[in-house]
Amino acid sequence: MVQNPKITPAGAGFLMPPEWARHAGCLMAWPARAELWGAHLDEAKRDYAGVARAIADFEPVVMVCPPGTAGEVRDLCGTDHIVPVEIPIDDSWSRDSGPVFVRDGLGEVAVVQFGFNAWGGRWYPHDDDARLATRIGERLGLRVFQAPFVLEGGAFYVDGEGTVLTTEQCLLNPNRNPDLTREEIERGLCDYLGASKVVWLPYGHSFDVGPEGTDGHIDGVAQLVGPGHVLLEAPTTPGASEYARARHNLAALSATPDAAGRAFRVSLLDPGPDAAVSYANHYLANDAVIVPVNGDGTDEAALKALAEVYPGREIVAVPGATIALGGGGPHCVTQQIPDGVDISVLW
Repeated sequence: MVQNPKITPAGAGFLMPPEWARHAGCLMAWPARAELWGAHLDEAKRDYAGVARAIADFEPVVMVCPPGTAGEVRDLCGTDHIVPVEIPIDDSWSRDSGPVFVRDGLGEVAVVQFGFNAWGGRWYPHDDDARLATRIGERLGLRVFQAPFVLEGGAFYVDGEGTVLTTEQCLLNPNRNPDLTREEIERGLCDYLGASKVVWLPYGHSFDVGPEGTDGHIDGVAQLVGPGHVLLEAPTTPGASEYARARHNLAALSATPDAAGRAFRVSLLDPGPDAAVSYANHYLANDAVIVPVNGDGTDEAALKALAEVYPGREIVAVPGATIALGGGGPHCVTQQIPDGVDISVLW
């Protein structure tokens, strides 16, 4: 049931749980846009299946796929813990075009459908992706809130305690919400994510501005690990392309407390001078961290650093080069479904 547009999730008592809260499952979307992947389409399907299998060891995976492709998904994924659900889609980045789940104090879960314009109108058509959250919410039998502005899931994190973490580079880009001021965007984030404070970092990753970029999503450079704790990619080599940008992000985190008034604890991860994957772009599955690797000399140190940041979780490496070629990583191709949602009604 789509809600009255005058009623916001925050006004109805809902907020988005953090990624580290327990999940009923994980939502993914099968590679569908052939013009994005070109000759790498089969590799993309293989690596999406690899990410899904890694997650399925810890929580069920719902793989949205175009009508007629469920058999292909079953064949390549090869486990009953990954269930294909045929819904029309245009592309395969469920973090950005899929539903955002919110919960109220009684445990009721609802869905937020944010506006989606394919990262500032980068490609067409994207009509099915722009309706994906509503379609999933309706199939789950959940309330659906329609947000009156554009927002992708990879552009922000929440801590479930009032804080939203995002980047100026993305959310203030006029190709998203040209008629909204910074203050109006902050109000919208708080109203539709159930938060009270927005903390702005200046930058996402510099590779994120090309034809398949997202204009600086935060999940390319950081991850919110826990309340008041941020992992930030920060090369230590002065000549690295991200060196200066990371220092500006660190300064912003150091200067701004979270919604609870806590100074952020920042764990720095050195990805090397110019790593081919974003190690920060990982997915927090139940009891695990799903991390992209590239098979080069930077992987071992990054995995060791993540093991120190997440002492209670298993660190699981998955191939990341092909998904990075498409413009993302494991975090971009996943969306957590909070505990308490009956995902079995989808199939």
